Amino acid sequence: ISLGLALVPNALRAQNIQKSNTAKKPVDPKIIKASDGPVLNVLGDIQMHKFGGSDTGNQIAEWTNDVAPGVGIPPHVHTKEDEIFRVLKGKVELTVGDEKTVLEAGDSAFAPKNVAHSWKIVGTENASMCTSAFPSGIELLFEELGQLPPGRPDFPKVAEICGRYGITFV
Repeated sequence: ISLGLALVPNALRAQNIQKSNTAKKPVDPKIIKASDGPVLNVLGDIQMHKFGGSDTGNQIAEWTNDVAPGVGIPPHVHTKEDEIFRVLKGKVELTVGDEKTVLEAGDSAFAPKNVAHSWKIVGTENASMCTSAFPSGIELLFEELGQLPPGRPDFPKVAEICGRYGITFV
């Protein structure tokens, strides 16, 4: 009886996992060319979105960007998603936790959720990154931020919007 009672929770958990895996809508393949995808101006970060939750079963969002020197994102923490940054061209000063480094074309970095991180384009030329966030959802934040009026951002408004998506500035 003890063995049976010990195994029941695991059997139920396995059954629930199997149900949740089979309940997901199948995801269709998608091919994106370099020039394809909606473009958003997110506080000076010109992003071309490649994949979002609707494309990937809510697993991942991915975008590329083209950013001028001096543009960056101040230290912030995500509570919902991890991010991977891959530098395609230029130089990006990236801080994750207590580690600050300059990434160049071909370099990558991982910023886990609940760890403060920031980035800034350094040097004299625009830089480009391919950023992945998982799970997806952050693309909805970017769509909302992209609707803000051009010019100097209203930081309290930006912080309020980000807070609704589980992102806080530190």
